Amino acid sequence: MVFSSNSLISQLFQNSTHTKNTTMCIPSTAVKNETKSSPTCTVEINEPNKVAMTDAGTPSEVYSWTLPAESSNLKMKDHFSSLLFGGSISNTILEMALLAAPFAAIGIYGKDSKFFNMKGSMPFMELAVFFLVCSMVRRFYNAYLEAVYFSFPKLRTQPPKEHRLKQKKDLMGRDQEQLELLDGHDKWTMVSQFLLNFGLYLCLPGFYPSAETQDGVEPQSFQERFLRIIVNHYVTSFGMYWAHRSLHVVPYLWEHIHSIHHWAKHPLSRNTYEDHWFDNFANAIVGNVYAQILVPLDGPTFWFSRIFRILESLEKHSGVSCGFNIAYSMQQWLPFAQMPHHHDWHHEGFKGSNYSFSSIGGLWDCVFGTRKGGRFKANNCAAATREDLQMAQKMQELPSWFSPLSPLVGLTVLVGMKLTGSF
Repeated sequence: MVFSSNSLISQLFQNSTHTKNTTMCIPSTAVKNETKSSPTCTVEINEPNKVAMTDAGTPSEVYSWTLPAESSNLKMKDHFSSLLFGGSISNTILEMALLAAPFAAIGIYGKDSKFFNMKGSMPFMELAVFFLVCSMVRRFYNAYLEAVYFSFPKLRTQPPKEHRLKQKKDLMGRDQEQLELLDGHDKWTMVSQFLLNFGLYLCLPGFYPSAETQDGVEPQSFQERFLRIIVNHYVTSFGMYWAHRSLHVVPYLWEHIHSIHHWAKHPLSRNTYEDHWFDNFANAIVGNVYAQILVPLDGPTFWFSRIFRILESLEKHSGVSCGFNIAYSMQQWLPFAQMPHHHDWHHEGFKGSNYSFSSIGGLWDCVFGTRKGGRFKANNCAAATREDLQMAQKMQELPSWFSPLSPLVGLTVLVGMKLTGSF
């Protein structure tokens, strides 16, 4: 289940502003005492903690433009505590209801109900706990990454001056209308992911593996688990690479689906799941679902893999590329490793961002000629990979006759063959 980052983390600082609809902030030095025009009113951007007023003398409906004053001496723990909760009550209630639904079903029918507990799968109670834990990890790790971003400006991939926008937009470059549209997609994402996840549990026994070893089956050794998770993640990345590349180069998919995610020119971790709901839905299928079917993981490895993927996804949009990125630091030793600065640069280019598509590992960008180092020189190349320092970084275009959807069709055929027992 994917949580709504916009609903949970939409208010940065509890005491930094009095204006309504606080969503994101930019440095006060960029907008101090400037006057902005809009079709309905003129809004004056005042000092921090003051309310912007309309011509009618009433508080403005736009969100705050200011960060807390440097004199407030906020520490990392202060940033963290104020990032845990968000301002969208409806989205928060929806998420809590979806997380509570399986526990309610267990309370009504009992945890040993044969209707819920599928043979070869983790118990239904464990499944409910699994999604609750995933939601909590997203919430806390998002807060951690954004606390790092605001507490250590020198570690940012993009220098602070890049964020000093002079229009009514949030720190990631999105306006109020775009944020309101994303709020609706957040809701559809939560509902569609809920239906997908529990549909998989009921329709594909064993997809969510049990921690118990089945009779006659030897438990996997550490070496086998390690190899499986590496292959599983590369299969995940392969599916998501071609899905992502298709979303960029197929005009309809770009215009109506993926461009919404790229409204964020300067991503933060909250931007991770802020997509068109179908974008999230399709990625879950061609990534996690296909990989688990083709290269199944056992119970403990499945838990680790999903938690690791959450960390990796949030870090990719974190705006910092350094040792604070736990998941990326763990996989930096892999050949063709990818770091957050690659995806950060991908967002900066908007429609020209036809490079750095990989979701994890970075292998496929290097294989298919779409790796671009981006801001690898940030922080004195602290997170630069070998490929960043050595590659000429020449982009390779797809032949005109080749569709980026073709590999996804082939992957789907393999999944169908696996489900039908053809191999």
